[in-house]
Amino acid sequence: MTNTLIRKVLARQVLDSRGNPTVEAEIHLDNGISATAIVPSGASTGSHEALELRDNDKSRYGGKEVGKAVHNIKSRIAPELIGKDATDQAEIDRILIALDGSKNKSVLGANAILAVSLCVARVAAKAVGLPLFKYLGGAQAITLPVPFANLINGGVHSDAPLDFQEFMVVPLGAPSFKEGLRYGVEIFHALKTILQEKKLGTGIGDEGGFAPSVASADQAFGLLMEATEKAGYKPAKDVFYALDAAATELYDQNSKVYGFKKSQPIQLISSHLIELYQELARKYPLVSIEDGMAENDWEGWKQLTQQLGGTLQLVGDDLFVTNKEFLKKGIEEKIANAILIKVNQVGTLTETFQTVEMAKKHGYRVMVSHRSGESEDPFIADLAVALNAGQIKTGSFCRSDRLSKYNQLLRIEELLGENAVYGIKLGDSKDD
Repeated sequence: MTNTLIRKVLARQVLDSRGNPTVEAEIHLDNGISATAIVPSGASTGSHEALELRDNDKSRYGGKEVGKAVHNIKSRIAPELIGKDATDQAEIDRILIALDGSKNKSVLGANAILAVSLCVARVAAKAVGLPLFKYLGGAQAITLPVPFANLINGGVHSDAPLDFQEFMVVPLGAPSFKEGLRYGVEIFHALKTILQEKKLGTGIGDEGGFAPSVASADQAFGLLMEATEKAGYKPAKDVFYALDAAATELYDQNSKVYGFKKSQPIQLISSHLIELYQELARKYPLVSIEDGMAENDWEGWKQLTQQLGGTLQLVGDDLFVTNKEFLKKGIEEKIANAILIKVNQVGTLTETFQTVEMAKKHGYRVMVSHRSGESEDPFIADLAVALNAGQIKTGSFCRSDRLSKYNQLLRIEELLGENAVYGIKLGDSKDD
């Protein structure tokens, strides 16, 4: 008889970083050990993501309460898991998937299922006395991720007049995660000073990046270059840049055109949008573009991959939604060369690992990501190391919901000591 049997499963509604309700699960084992886990929530979401169950009572929290999901954990999930071994993650997740029975987890809610799936992993790790990253990834989980830090927020994540969603700094030239974090933080503070001097505004968006009054990608990258140099670093040597276009938000399925609304009223067909990316890549040390095309514009994705896939990392977020079925189609059609991993897009930890395994097997890079609606839960920091992803996207360098992940990575790097490896190589620093 093991002492890691599940004795009690609890759930409650808590708040995320945007002040919206989300789900927290709490699991107790027979040996007295317990743990909690909180699920995140996205604002820019792919239509094929697993369903986040909301109550839709507009008189309470604008309809965003998660009472139904909490109830499902207490009344439907808990009775099935009592007495099960928490160290058998695959079996627990199999039970959760079967109990829901739908393709997009719409019966119990992906937020209910994921909260339990993550919580099971955390309580099992505590029970066997291992750090979460090592419990999930084993002895070879030693790679600290390069932070893709979203210093300028646009799109649906802020009120800045920018249609593209995220403008990121990527400290690829740093010798360690600790130093890469320092590079990024110093650039963040230099950028704040520049924005104050130029009177462009220092308000922040959902992910802790600034939301200045700039209206073009050119201006945004120009500011990042200026801040990089002001902080004492060299663009294209110490620091590179990345873009999340979130192109699904711009795409009109009927006209097949990308419409810019916040910055300037222009419309671009796929080939012209690719030309814009090419121009940005010529002017700035750009190493990665996420969601460069809309989730349903597969022909546009083909063109983008053919033209830029040899020189840039092209990350599929809305395109793949952490789902191996969509990734398989992408592999078959030679679309993109990297996948963004968001655990709440697919709904269980086991499915997340299966998708990552498929991606790596076919040469796709992996980037673990937060959501714009986050919490103090640092689970994805451990997950990034467990997967040896080499890249993480968890926002800017303010707001505790973002910093909790960075701080957890500092702890993990210290724990690994000399065995820690820092990130991957991209762009001019590429060695693979």
